[in-house]
Amino acid sequence: MSRLGNSPIPLPEKVEVKIADGMINVKGPKGTNAIPGHEGITVKVEENRLMVIKDENIEMPKTTHGLFRALINNLIIGVSKGFEVRLNLVGVGYRAALQGQKLDLQLGFSHPTQVNIPKGVNVAVDKSVTIIITGIDKHLVGQFAAAVRAMKPPEPYKGKGIRYENEFVRKKAGKAAKGKAA
Repeated sequence: MSRLGNSPIPLPEKVEVKIADGMINVKGPKGTNAIPGHEGITVKVEENRLMVIKDENIEMPKTTHGLFRALINNLIIGVSKGFEVRLNLVGVGYRAALQGQKLDLQLGFSHPTQVNIPKGVNVAVDKSVTIIITGIDKHLVGQFAAAVRAMKPPEPYKGKGIRYENEFVRKKAGKAAKGKAA
């Protein structure tokens, strides 16, 4: 039995959960989202909480129970609060701007880099060096943030590049100068 899978998920106010046709639909103030059900796992709504129950007769790994509970919990958090990832651009001349449904990045390359913003993800740029990515789907928000960061990950010598807001970049010592030979 999964320890995490057995713990109940609290349901905030204004969040509705409907289980129909093998889909788990969650509706809240930020929007709606759904995931397909899993064979051997049943979801029950009791009062203000949601229980994810594993059928002991069907053989499956323990981790599947905990994973499914975490996925449902992320759905509920997404439609009630939403998810946010902040990226900072560190480097001289590095900046970002929004152009319709594209994120325009200037990262020291000879050309500007443009990234299409997927549906379900909202992007805002603050002071042209902070990119704020928000949405109700944790996977989409994290995947888009990782794709933007991959355009220019922080390098270890000067720390230039795109980094997550609280990311620590360990810097390496540069090339040591040798003494002059006589």
